[in-house]
Amino acid sequence: MTVADNCVVKIDYTLKNNQGQVLDSSSEKAPLAYIHGKGNLISGLEKELSGMKAGDRTEVVLQPSEAYGERQEGLVTSVPRTELAQIPELKEGIQLQAQTAQGVQVLTVAEIKEDTVTLDANHPLAGEVLNFDVKVVEVREATEEEIAHGHVHGPDGVEH
Repeated sequence: MTVADNCVVKIDYTLKNNQGQVLDSSSEKAPLAYIHGKGNLISGLEKELSGMKAGDRTEVVLQPSEAYGERQEGLVTSVPRTELAQIPELKEGIQLQAQTAQGVQVLTVAEIKEDTVTLDANHPLAGEVLNFDVKVVEVREATEEEIAHGHVHGPDGVEH
């Protein structure tokens, strides 16, 4: 069976930036399982996996436009530190959630100054070229229930 829309695909992967630093990997955990064609993976990687079979391996280099997009400086803002006074362990690098008119937005604390905090709504990997080493471990048809729910269920029927 080949990777196509509405298939459950399990992959082992290692993700590196252009400097060769490992950003994420499935090597210490179970393979990543997703339903192909449902937008559960970044578009460029999903496109590259289409048509592959269990046992196939590929190396994929994705430009920002095929991954998390370009960085947008308009998504970086400074707020008075007093607006975040209720966060006891405020430090650079942590992620916060804010409710906006468009729904929940994740913000990264980019910089803390005496009176202001700089928040960045860009995805942490926006603007990055991503280098994937991927092996397709398993491909199967998704069940009707998985397709309806939009995520993979395990052998016991529980979401994974």
